[in-house]
Parts: sequence; structure tokens; C-alpha cells
Amino acid sequence: MIFTETPLAGAFIIDADVFRDSRGFFARTFCQREFEAHALDTGVGQGNFAFNHSRGTLRGMHFQYSPASETKLVRCVRGAILDVIVDLRPESPTFLEHVSVELTGANFRSLYIPKRFAHGYQVLDDDTEVTYLLGGFYTPSAEGGLPFDDERLGIAWPLPIGEVSDRDRRWRPFAEIESELRQRMTVSEPAAAR
Repeated sequence: MIFTETPLAGAFIIDADVFRDSRGFFARTFCQREFEAHALDTGVGQGNFAFNHSRGTLRGMHFQYSPASETKLVRCVRGAILDVIVDLRPESPTFLEHVSVELTGANFRSLYIPKRFAHGYQVLDDDTEVTYLLGGFYTPSAEGGLPFDDERLGIAWPLPIGEVSDRDRRWRPFAEIESELRQRMTVSEPAAAR
């Protein structure tokens, strides 16, 4: 696997080494030793799968507040998405900055998302499937989100916005939750930055 750190410290694009032969191909998408060599959390609390009918569909921007914040390893296994992450670590020099990565069933690329990041994506192809490995458990009391079109985030989505859940349309903008977000996302443990 090839690990490329993004401009947001601790967030990595992971490209698979694909080995092809007459049968098809083989690619490793996770290796505990390689992840640990890059100081990435390898604990997996749960795995999720999402199917999206239509291009333009948008999911996000989701996160969990500390101490229930979680790492994510996201991969598109069929179709294509533009995956976007936002740094919500108040002490980070890249606080509120975002990175966008195209993940497709054909490019075998994954995105490792550290704790205390918001995550969302827009579907680029009909019938798209996405898998997630999460380093924690879904905790409803710690659930948070930001509007996908929040001006403070400045995310440029590539397609007109299609399907969006009612919940994702109701997230309050950063300007309204900034104080709470900063307080709940601040942690004292030095290792929690990743």
C-alpha cells in the first residue's frame, strides 16, 4: 500500500498496490503493521456499508464529539464519490480546512480519517457502494454534523445537490455551534490528534 499524507495532518490517502494476472487482480486494502508504521489507529469497532441510487446524492457532514470521536477508513467499491473531510481539531493549524479526494471502484483508493474530523461525500455515479471501517461505535449522544453548504467550510461540490436526508438538511451552521464544537472537540491527550 502507498500512504500519502494530506495537508491535514494525520489524514491519509491510501492507494492499493494492485497485482494483475490472467485471473483478474489482487490488492491488499488493510494491513495492521503498515497502518501502525504510519502511526494510524488500527482498532476497528464496526464496519458500515452504504448504497446510493443516484449521482448527486450527498451524505454529510457527520462527526462524533469527543470522547466518542472515531477514525474512519472509507473506500468506494462500486461507482464513484467525492469524499470530503474537515479538520475539527481546535488546536490544529488547519482547523476548519478541508480536503477532497475522489474514491472510485476502479482506483482502489481509500481515505483514512483521524478522530475529530467531519466527513461527507457526494455520489458521482448512479448505483455507488461505499464501505467504512470505524475505530469506534456509533454513539447517538455524541452525534454531530455541519451543513454540507456551510459558507464557513467553503466546500465546492462538483454536481448539483441531489438527494439529502432530512437530518443532514437540519444541521446548524458552524457560526451557531462554534463555541460548543470547540469545547467538545478539545482534548488533553496528546495522542488524540490522530
